[in-house]
Amino acid sequence: MPDNAFIEAYNARMRSECLNASWFLSMVNARSRIDAWREVYNHHRPHTSFGNLNPAEFVDQLRTARERS
Repeated sequence: MPDNAFIEAYNARMRSECLNASWFLSMVNARSRIDAWREVYNHHRPHTSFGNLNPAEFVDQLRTARERS
């Protein structure tokens, strides 16, 4: 049983979407590609926990809701 299901899910996504999908030519290349994937994953990709919004859209939605209250 995994200790943390969220970490296990993240690791599985990273492996399937980044590590298995890329050929790394050097450590610099690997770091660059992994950083680019992490940027997309953390800032631009829709998340089901945010109602299929990306994090920036979710924050904008919260700000709008707070301004209306």
